[in-house]
Amino acid sequence: MNVKYKCSQCGETHDPQTFIHKCPCGGLLDITPFDVDFPLEKIKQRTPSLWRYEEALPFSKSQQVTLGEGFTSMVSTDDSNNVFFKMDYMMPTLSFKDRGASMLITAAKALHVKRIVADSSGNAGTAIAAYASKAGIKCDIFVPASTSPNKLTQIKAHGAQLHLIPGTREDTAEAAVKEVEESGSFYASHVYNPFFYQGTKTYAYEIWEEMNGNVPDVIVVPVGNGTLLLGAYYGFKDLYDKGLIPSIPKFVAIQAEGCAPLLKAFQAGSEHIEPIETVGTQAEGIAIADPARHYQILQVIKETGGEIIAAPENTIESARKALAHQGFFVEPTSAATYAGYLAYIAQEGSNVENQTMVIPLCGAGIKAVK
Repeated sequence: MNVKYKCSQCGETHDPQTFIHKCPCGGLLDITPFDVDFPLEKIKQRTPSLWRYEEALPFSKSQQVTLGEGFTSMVSTDDSNNVFFKMDYMMPTLSFKDRGASMLITAAKALHVKRIVADSSGNAGTAIAAYASKAGIKCDIFVPASTSPNKLTQIKAHGAQLHLIPGTREDTAEAAVKEVEESGSFYASHVYNPFFYQGTKTYAYEIWEEMNGNVPDVIVVPVGNGTLLLGAYYGFKDLYDKGLIPSIPKFVAIQAEGCAPLLKAFQAGSEHIEPIETVGTQAEGIAIADPARHYQILQVIKETGGEIIAAPENTIESARKALAHQGFFVEPTSAATYAGYLAYIAQEGSNVENQTMVIPLCGAGIKAVK
């Protein structure tokens, strides 16, 4: 392993073998910079998975824990040839979280971890359970008791020990952290562990490759804890720093109207959020009242000249039906992303008519069928 943890607050570095999930100062962990490269001719000859970008990843091919994730299709929408859906639900566990899970469990295996603990609203837990099973690592997944039944079935099918926690998503995270601290297990958190973002950054690499070396004007992305937004930003920044793209796209973050702490901070011009009480949303995947990496998320929005848009709750189901009529059967969180996109273009009007945009469809509809 050629990288270490680095505190985003004090700058102190730490060996991943310590299993810490935060710096002793309380700061969140990133990873130390390392050289990346994009030998495109070699990349094009490789298996169509996220591991085709091995020169830009922190692990070698021999270390990887993979189920063939990544390199999902981009399909133009019915209403525009400039707007594309990236079908990130076409993954082994039917959500984009497989990108990060593959990298995170690869890290756990490299560290000779025997047992992991993770918390999730559903999709990340499913992905981590699947990849842990592939790697032969014992796995405990903590989820809110209200999690969609089909997601619970998926998690259990992969052999994970499932813990249903009453209350909020934040209550679930607290229960998982308590278990980690009491047991000394590896905290395979898709929020706190920086290796997860080394997987989600491949979302940007794929867009760049699929657009023949170009990037869109706008990246639309759902945001709860920000695992896709931050990963995509890191990916585009890698490409920009190597001189392969002229600029980083504008990020338009979508939050659910019923749980939008980042939007509230953005509108107030604040770099920090005030945790809110969730009033209820269909988009369980982004119902995060107190996102740990809120400062970094808001920095990306600011740096790229982006925006944060609320998906109206009363449009999420109609957005889901509209996607289904185009052939895409998605869960409500992905529908909220589309609803937010529609609200954004209605707000911007003719200003976005000729802009190229990419919208992720992050989770399959079968996960949320009642």
